[in-house]
Amino acid sequence: MAVAFHDLVSPAGLKKLDDYLLTRSYITGYQASKDDVTVYAALPKAPSSEFVNLSRWFIHIDALLRISGVSAEGSGVTVEGFASITEEAIATPPAADSKAAAADDDDDVDLFGEETEEEKKAAEERAAAVKASAKKKESGKSSVLLDVKPWDDETDMKKLEEAVRSIQMEGLLWGASKLVPVGYGIKKLQIMLTIVDDLVSVDNLIEEHLTVEPVNEHVQSCDIVAFNKI
Repeated sequence: MAVAFHDLVSPAGLKKLDDYLLTRSYITGYQASKDDVTVYAALPKAPSSEFVNLSRWFIHIDALLRISGVSAEGSGVTVEGFASITEEAIATPPAADSKAAAADDDDDVDLFGEETEEEKKAAEERAAAVKASAKKKESGKSSVLLDVKPWDDETDMKKLEEAVRSIQMEGLLWGASKLVPVGYGIKKLQIMLTIVDDLVSVDNLIEEHLTVEPVNEHVQSCDIVAFNKI
């Protein structure tokens, strides 16, 4: 079933999208798709840092578009006042004359006011990134499942997961997670991540980020459970 979003130019609309992304890494499914590109392109500018989940998602989609592009179809998404991304739209963006004509037609019904120069520039940069992504060769990617173990049963697992997800780098995208009982009241965090092989080493991620300060205040150790090429 297609996901629908409304009024992505208002704080209320952005808040709803931010809440939606609280438990999701992508708009639909378990990998970046054209649904993500559609919503990305519909945003008038990069979201404010107050929208934590939306900002995280935006940064990753922006990086993916610049690195290797997005090819998965997705399940379908609609954004009020914005058409879904298609291959034709990516390959052949509307001509400037067409945009001008459309602007003239809409002069009498201006729902959101005129775009600022900053918003126009941001929209042009995103459109260029979307177009360029369609031409880039797909870089090697891998799907990884990690076991992240706490120090003891008194470790705050919510803070542990927040510490893990706070690690951000180009080519790294955190995915779904769950808590798995280990014994004696202790639970471990199992978390999925997708990496661009040329940019991220899982061993370095564990040794230089997940098991050092300040993350190791919550994390005792990490193990690779599964590693699959995409």
